[in-house]
Amino acid sequence: MHTVAVLALDRVVPSDLATPIDAFTRTRLPDGRPGYRVRVCGEKPEIDAGAFTLRAPWGPEGLTGADTIVVPGTDGHTAPLDPAVRDALRAAAATGTRIASICVGAFPLASTGLLDGLRATTHWTAAAELAAAYPAVDVDPDVLYVDNGQILTSAGAAAGLDLCLHMIRRDYGSAVAADAARLSVTPLEREGGQAQFIVHDHAPTPRGSALEPLLTWLRENLARDLTLGDIAARAGTSTRTLIRHFREQTGTTPLQWLHRARVRQAQHLLETTRYPVERIGAQVGFGSPTAFRDRFKRTTGVSPHAYRRAFS
Repeated sequence: MHTVAVLALDRVVPSDLATPIDAFTRTRLPDGRPGYRVRVCGEKPEIDAGAFTLRAPWGPEGLTGADTIVVPGTDGHTAPLDPAVRDALRAAAATGTRIASICVGAFPLASTGLLDGLRATTHWTAAAELAAAYPAVDVDPDVLYVDNGQILTSAGAAAGLDLCLHMIRRDYGSAVAADAARLSVTPLEREGGQAQFIVHDHAPTPRGSALEPLLTWLRENLARDLTLGDIAARAGTSTRTLIRHFREQTGTTPLQWLHRARVRQAQHLLETTRYPVERIGAQVGFGSPTAFRDRFKRTTGVSPHAYRRAFS
């Protein structure tokens, strides 16, 4: 039977901890047998979970031999990871164990080095912080989860359930995963991504970034037809240096940042005005209604009209 070890770090977020436990323990195969054996592994005998104290039946040794390890988020996600837990996660990865994080569980996972060179996500409010703390990680704040094969990450809250259902589907197929989704009263595949819920005043960037004046200028000039050369000229640097600085400080490229900023401004206008979609697209800098619709859907997972129906 597939064994899932859920790692309870100190100050674990209870909902993040409960999501994989609930999803995997409810999973049943077509013949009625359970699909998973779940272990809750505490980094120490007693775990502070905010409203209560948790006594996990397993310690870090329970990670050994697991087929999947899930790292939930914590209220102290920047706290140093216990060396014994770090070594256990690295050792598990070396043997091929699948490792997934929920929400800001991406931070302790990133501290092991296992996310270096990989695309990853976390809760949108922490994406810039993750990108700044771990520049070797390609942080994508717009998606619900990222599957790199062995290493997976998910965004905030409910996205952890999306990731669990995705792993169940990988393990046992769509029928078993659909049944698990029904038990959780959630669709197997949600329309859209995390970008639908991101506050749209600006795209993620670390506080105090040297790019801050340039980013402010970009936000004030979204309607202009800006090229990479235009942005580099404004910054007073070469395009190559500009791209490097953007990667280091925002986790993305200048044009990708600009596209996301335009989509966020479009989200705000769709929520707060009755302007036609075509006017909004032009107002935030897209050259044609088709280009606007394509980019908006690629970023948020839904069309501008569907977004307006859901959020206006």
